[in-house]
Order: sequence, then C-alpha cells, then structure tokens
Amino acid sequence: MSGWFEALLRIVLAVLALSVLLSLYRLLRGPSLPDRAVALDLIALQLTGAIVVYAVLTHEPVLMDAALVLAIISSLGTIAIARYLFSGKEGEQ
Repeated sequence: MSGWFEALLRIVLAVLALSVLLSLYRLLRGPSLPDRAVALDLIALQLTGAIVVYAVLTHEPVLMDAALVLAIISSLGTIAIARYLFSGKEGEQ
C-alpha cells in the first residue's frame, strides 16, 4: 500500500471518530426519541465504516464480516425502533 493511501485512510478514521463524537452528542441531547434513534443508527453506520477502513488499513479481511454483521443488526434494530415508535400513533388516527 502506498504511503499517501495509508495516510488518507488514517485521515478517514480520524474524521469518522470525530463524527461519532458529534453523533454521540445528538444521542445524548436529542430533543425527541426519533432523533435519538436516528443518532444511534448513524453511530452504528459510522462504526461499520470505521471497521471497514481499519480492515483495509491492516489487511484483515475477516473484519469485513464483522462490519457486515454490525450493519445488518443495526438496520434490524432501526426497523424495530421505528415500528415501536409508530405503533402507538396508529390508534390516534
């Protein structure tokens, strides 16, 4: 791997870490439950991206499987949260 590509991957990891911190702020301070659910899903997506970048950086293809599992579980969790949030609203109409 060339030096500039490795430096670029390290910069991407740093940006992802910063974005996780900003999303964590939204998770803790979110004014509503849907905002917090979206922030939690965003954090899972950012961590998935960080795992993939780290796998490319360290030449560990096994980590791609872990990233795929995390993405699937987080999307299922988001669907479950969305169904829970909107289940109470159907009876009000």
